[in-house]
Order: sequence, then structure tokens, then C-alpha cells
Amino acid sequence: MAATLLALLVLQAVSLASAFPGGAPASSCVDMTPRHAGVQPQPDPAPYHILTSSPTFQTGQNVTVVIAGAEYRALLLEARAGTKSAAVGSWSLPPADTKLLQCSGNPYGAITHAGTSIKDGSTTYTWTPPSDTNTVYFIATVAQQRNVFWLNIKSDTLTRGERHPTQDLSVPNKST
Repeated sequence: MAATLLALLVLQAVSLASAFPGGAPASSCVDMTPRHAGVQPQPDPAPYHILTSSPTFQTGQNVTVVIAGAEYRALLLEARAGTKSAAVGSWSLPPADTKLLQCSGNPYGAITHAGTSIKDGSTTYTWTPPSDTNTVYFIATVAQQRNVFWLNIKSDTLTRGERHPTQDLSVPNKST
């Protein structure tokens, strides 16, 4: 029994490691879909929220973005404008075990995982808006493991304007 359990754990670790352990490929930038063969996204609502430090942004002023919720191992995070699928703005200072990914010709266009270690459920990222857009939203794919991931997790839309006081970046209470 113990040998069977150990074998299953080893197989799961190997399958996780084989699913782009060094980060999402650039080919995932447009549709945000992991390239894990034979695996579909979770149909249930994601246990994650994308929170921002302000509902508005100004050119050159950093916005703090938080992936809040359960622990996770992998992600792909972008900012987008309107209905376009191109990444906008620039990410900087990626946290441990994450890295920048070139998307839409932008070398700072996305954040992805750099390894499959567990990331805290309140990981903070730093994004700088471009000068040529008036609204943006953040979109992410977050994976707990190779075969458990959620697509199209979206933030509220941010608009260009005066900076508001910093928003609460804690996870909304979903209990009713």
C-alpha cells in the first residue's frame, strides 16, 4: 500500500514537472491556455481574485497587483486594454520563482512562473501602465497543479485618472 502511494506521488510530481516547469511558453500569451496535453480548465469558479492597489492608473505610476486566494504553483498574468488580446504595460521586479515573459512583442508583457514551487496565495506583482490606453484589466491563468487550472481570471477594469487612496488588497469574503 505504501509503495503504491509513493509511486502515485512520484508520478504526479513527474507530470507536474513536465508541464512547462520553467514558465508558460510565449505561444500561450494570446489565449492564456496552458499547453498541457489532454487537460481541460476547471469548470468551477476560480478560488482566486486579481486585486489592484487602485481603481485608476496614471502613466509612470506603478500599480500593485495581487493574485489572492489559494496557494498555487504556476501562472500567466497580463494586463490588457479593451477587447484586445495584446499585453500592455510593463511588469517589473517579479517575486521569487516568477519571471518576465515576452508577450505581444513586449519583453515585459507578462509574468509567469519560473519553477513549480508553491506560491503564497497573496503574491504581489508590480505593473507600470503605458501612455496610450485609457482602460485596462488584468487577466490570469492560475494552476494549482498540472491538471488543475483556471482560465480567464479577470480583475475589475482600471481607468486612467487621478490616483485614489490605496485599496484593500485582502481577499473578498465569499461566505454567505
